[in-house]
Amino acid sequence: MAKKENTVEFEQVIERGCGIDVHKKTIIATIRGQGIKLETREYDGFTESLEKLKYWLKYKKVTHIVIESTGVYWKPVFNILEEDFEILLVNASHLKSIPGDKTDRKDSKRLSKLLLAGLLRGSFIPSKSIRDLRDLTRYKKKLIEQKASEKNRVYKFLEDANIKLSSVVSNLSGATATKIIDAIIEGQENVDELVKLRHGKMNASIEELASALTGKLTDHHRFMLKMIKQSIRDKEALINELDAEIEKLIKENEMELDSELLSTIPGVDKDSAASILAEIGNDMSQFPDEHHLASWAGLSPGNNESAGKKKGERITQGDKWLKAIIVECAWGATRTKNTYLRSKYDSLAGRRGKKKALIAVGHKILKAAYFILKNKETYKELGGDYLDKKTKEKQIKRHLQQLRKLGVDVETAA
Repeated sequence: MAKKENTVEFEQVIERGCGIDVHKKTIIATIRGQGIKLETREYDGFTESLEKLKYWLKYKKVTHIVIESTGVYWKPVFNILEEDFEILLVNASHLKSIPGDKTDRKDSKRLSKLLLAGLLRGSFIPSKSIRDLRDLTRYKKKLIEQKASEKNRVYKFLEDANIKLSSVVSNLSGATATKIIDAIIEGQENVDELVKLRHGKMNASIEELASALTGKLTDHHRFMLKMIKQSIRDKEALINELDAEIEKLIKENEMELDSELLSTIPGVDKDSAASILAEIGNDMSQFPDEHHLASWAGLSPGNNESAGKKKGERITQGDKWLKAIIVECAWGATRTKNTYLRSKYDSLAGRRGKKKALIAVGHKILKAAYFILKNKETYKELGGDYLDKKTKEKQIKRHLQQLRKLGVDVETAA
């Protein structure tokens, strides 16, 4: 006997809705609501098929759609349907906590039922312009990481050739090191000629540089160094193009002021400001408050309480891209002088460890970014002595209370 669908009654808050279960090759859509019968259809992932899905939903006067976020396969569906419907993108892990049978068609039916009942919590999806900016900043970060990997390969092949250039220069990408490496690639083998490229302010002596450049360099090493250097130049050219496009997109969407305001936070530069805007946008009405934003980013401690006892409170999972950006900004803030963020880091690093202190500083930066974008105001610096003053006031208050308990009549200066 066929198993009947669960007929548990629920309060309907949406008149007509559609639940869509997305896969790489197939898309299962189920509609239900007032005035229409429960119906499930299957489509493929091609644009023509998705247009038919849109026409069907509009014909049935569906207003709300819920899509399960599966890899990147939900994006083409969302892009085609977002202009005509109110779409709720639901995290797959959230759905797993809701009991129900697991098949594609039953998933679709269950999604539509939960949608009408208002029992689903949607993920944050920024506007199209912010999503475009996000693509640019994330790709730029990948290219920067690849460029750093290529620079490490330069070091690797120089060491393989027993050329200890990194031992006598502070940076293999510096002016002197670059000139020497380029000369080696061009075929220069005379150490005396290579030493002449030494910069006058270089700490290492001529003799030390000559010793470092004496090695066993082969044609294979030269070829590999040439390829790596070309790869670095290509990536630098791509990064410059991305910078121009990012700046253009920020200007077109009138986010220049937002970028400048975010840059007033210690540790946040122009690039970091663009990346923050790409992840959270400039409309803070998307988040109920600053705590919700911090939780969404994965920079808030989780709640783990049982039998009235609080256990370990590790930070939650969140937007890994935003978390990485904020932690980088926190590192930058720890290198500033006479700032509240630096003093906050110093006060926590000794007793909680550097990593936890960085997360705490990052949490402060993100909360500041929330209010800056919400109120369109600059960062308000509290000063490096803010925590000391706060601690001093608490100590004075506590000692006065203790003296009064002992019967000592204490008068304080106004």
